[in-house]
Amino acid sequence: MSLASIGPDRDCPLCPRLVGFREHWREREPGWHNAPVPSFGAADARLLIVGLAPGLRGANRTGRPFTGDYAGDLLYGTLIAFGFARGRFEARPDDGLELVDAAITNAVRCVPPENKPTTEEIRTCRPFLGETIAAMPRLTAVVALGKIAHDSLIVALGRRMAAHRFGHGAIHEIDGLTVFDSYHCSRYNTNTGVLTPDMFRDVFASVRRHIGA
Repeated sequence: MSLASIGPDRDCPLCPRLVGFREHWREREPGWHNAPVPSFGAADARLLIVGLAPGLRGANRTGRPFTGDYAGDLLYGTLIAFGFARGRFEARPDDGLELVDAAITNAVRCVPPENKPTTEEIRTCRPFLGETIAAMPRLTAVVALGKIAHDSLIVALGRRMAAHRFGHGAIHEIDGLTVFDSYHCSRYNTNTGVLTPDMFRDVFASVRRHIGA
């Protein structure tokens, strides 16, 4: 079963600021997705990757997580390298790329202005993250991309953020689920050296060892 059906409706009204931003871009770019971006992958996957939110000209445009911007180039290239995806990533939703035993979602499903959701918007969207996790009976590992995704994930799992602090390369055990932290694979982080491709690959090497073949 695909996870795409779990989440907000196309015209979700829950966050007024995000609704206004969405309507602005629907008028400006009517050919774009411009709606909450559904999760990508199957419910029986053992790995879930949680990002922050759709990029304006990335997933908000294409309708698939991490598709259409630099972050997707690094993420999908890494997933292919470690056997969590197959095919050719061409930064468009009809490129035929398939995830293998993995799924991708976002802590916030709608694109926020300047890529910065508010605390209330993160809180409002968190139930959809919880529903996604609950729909994955074989889930073994979660990769949280960045502190916001990590913090929302920890709360969705019913734990206190203070007890599970974010740190690149950190690993948290929560009720049989292993959470792996990574800096977000954004162009800013890679351009500034906060995250290198090798650092990112090291995280997924740990995930692959944990999950096995």
